[in-house]
Amino acid sequence: MSTSFELPNIDTALFHKADLQRLHPAERATHPPRILLLYGSLRECSYSRLLTEEAARLLKALGAEPRIFDPHGLPMPDDAQEEHPKVQELRDLAQWSEGMVWTSPERHGAMTGILKAQIDWIPLAIGAVRPTQGKTLAVMEVSGGSQSFNAVNQLRVLGRWMRMITIPNQSSVAKAFMEFDDAGRMKPSSYYERVVDVMEELVKFTLLTRDSAAYLVDRYSERRESAGQLSKRVNQRSI
Repeated sequence: MSTSFELPNIDTALFHKADLQRLHPAERATHPPRILLLYGSLRECSYSRLLTEEAARLLKALGAEPRIFDPHGLPMPDDAQEEHPKVQELRDLAQWSEGMVWTSPERHGAMTGILKAQIDWIPLAIGAVRPTQGKTLAVMEVSGGSQSFNAVNQLRVLGRWMRMITIPNQSSVAKAFMEFDDAGRMKPSSYYERVVDVMEELVKFTLLTRDSAAYLVDRYSERRESAGQLSKRVNQRSI
């Protein structure tokens, strides 16, 4: 029996088996993995920033090129034009990156609005191209009390919505005020070792997937749409 009879609702011209050559291209990028790090607090003593800075040091030692976005001065979503300098800076970094690290304090059992605002300013699409799809993502959180996973769980939902490859490992640092010294460096602990694990895993996943990222998130349904139709659908505003 032919495929057309087995799958009568499929456009066989656009229905493809996995292409091993596209999954494992012969030519591979050789530059350091480009990682954008976002954190979710504006406090002078921000433990999410300190954790982010520690993660950036680890990424650099692992051979990556980390860049940290400073959220100070970023307007609330829809409260400024897209041409705002901080918005453009964030969007340019999002396009530059091949992977990201999102780190939020847990506040009222959730991620902070400061981190969510940064993610909300990253568009789902520029034209018909999603600037985050296929990129890797690591999620971390800091808590003032006992260990919790509310913020990282929410960040995973956002990563899925942005069509990112969220790595399995994650970090949740409890009683963060006890985990950093006076110089702002993270003390040796099992929490620190987990951060090392997460950054190591992020670099590996980024190296593994960046050359085939566009192919990994290539969809049958979107191959059936024109670029104009796709752009109109993903750019429509929420009600």
